Amino acid sequence: MMAAADRYREALDAALREYETLGRQRAEMDERLARLAQTIGSLTRLCHLTPTVPFGLTDACRMVLKAAGHPLTALEVRAQLDAMGFDLARYSNDLASIHTVLKRLNHAGEAEFVPRAWEKPAYGWKRPVQSIAVSSRAEAEALFTGKQLPGAAHSRRGRKR
Repeated sequence: MMAAADRYREALDAALREYETLGRQRAEMDERLARLAQTIGSLTRLCHLTPTVPFGLTDACRMVLKAAGHPLTALEVRAQLDAMGFDLARYSNDLASIHTVLKRLNHAGEAEFVPRAWEKPAYGWKRPVQSIAVSSRAEAEALFTGKQLPGAAHSRRGRKR
């Protein structure tokens, strides 16, 4: 007969797996929506229509970083914003505004500053963090340090059920 704690642990594991699956699906959908918004902006301009992007600079930069799939410099972000029809003319110094937004996104933990040896530094979109439930402080420390717990045959990281 299964103890109540074991049933709770199984329910917790199932909830965590579903939460992580839905988080990955949401991230994939966000990336696809960002790519589609860029495509729509570009096609609108090619059709000689006035492209409009219904959000501010911060949201537009988020969208560009999500869609890119790799780190971008501020100049590359500006080029993407221009290509999708974002009106940068309202900013007296658009590149300074983009730098400010990218720094704020980095500070907020949404973007990641990527220093590069031979090129200009860039910013990349951060992927969502995975959740792992642990039953003890020792187990949590083992996950972060990479050490194996005494008597543990394998780590919980990456284990499929």
